[in-house]
Amino acid sequence: MMYYVVTGAAGFIGSKIVEALNRHGITDIIAVDNLQQADKVRNLAGCDIADYVDQAEFIAKLDQYEGAVDAVLHQGACSDTMESDGRYMMENNYRYSKILLEWCQEEEVPLLYASSASVYGSGPEFREERHGERPLNVYGYSKFLFDQSVRRILPGSNSQVVGLRYFNVYGPNEAHKGRMASVAFHAFNQFQAEGRVKLFVGSAGYGDGEQRRDFVHVDDTVAVNLWMLEHRGVSGIFNCGTGRAQTFNEVAAAVINTVRGTRASPQELAEESLIQYIPFPPALHGKYQSYTQADLSRLRAAGLPGEFMSVQQGVAAYVKELMKR
Repeated sequence: MMYYVVTGAAGFIGSKIVEALNRHGITDIIAVDNLQQADKVRNLAGCDIADYVDQAEFIAKLDQYEGAVDAVLHQGACSDTMESDGRYMMENNYRYSKILLEWCQEEEVPLLYASSASVYGSGPEFREERHGERPLNVYGYSKFLFDQSVRRILPGSNSQVVGLRYFNVYGPNEAHKGRMASVAFHAFNQFQAEGRVKLFVGSAGYGDGEQRRDFVHVDDTVAVNLWMLEHRGVSGIFNCGTGRAQTFNEVAAAVINTVRGTRASPQELAEESLIQYIPFPPALHGKYQSYTQADLSRLRAAGLPGEFMSVQQGVAAYVKELMKR
């Protein structure tokens, strides 16, 4: 029997990948995660898997899986951009990934892994090229360093290796992430609790709430992973976003309009005090991406077809799902 291994399987993107594999009739899945935060298990409750293995044990057990793995989808990581324990971050994100990479190369098994747009720091370029990569925190650095390891082995690699630099992903199954959950998730909960959405005042030359990010729905990131699995001749490091920077105001408006069944502009919502602007936190000065936009040239050159959901489409769909729950 051949297994698909999904690390971070109970997490946000990982659990959505497990769901998608199930929809394609694949249930021989080894789910790898750390369930210290037990409520993540809800993300897997509706999925069919063959086995669950703890993240720490999996690396020690790799020998048992020789010749039995079809592909590894490595989504597990510490994704807290404010984490200050650099040793923990490097052990968890960098070393762990290196061991998996070496094993996959020896076994000639495809490795698809989660990189991050945080490698670009404050930009202004978001192309998969070394000169634009200046991470602002140890999380971004851990992802950047692993990407560098991948680049070194790519010319002579024995099997597919794909790094996907996720931009601002939002959508179902992220509730366990707490403060690291998406702007859309927090905006929805805030609007439900307080009847308004709070955004930061202007910074870095942007007006109030006009800072821009490339917000990408989790279903779109999952579709890219599955496309890569079907095209095993494709290797490399690729941006995974929409290629479209949209404002925090647009996200807030999409949330509020979906809940209220209206079509008001951000300006109108601000005039009604449904969007309010709060001071920029000192802790984020110098560590905040005021603008991100994925350059998708490389992903499109690899052959990826189709369009990504806009904030207006994706956030509306997400909010409708949150309202059902």
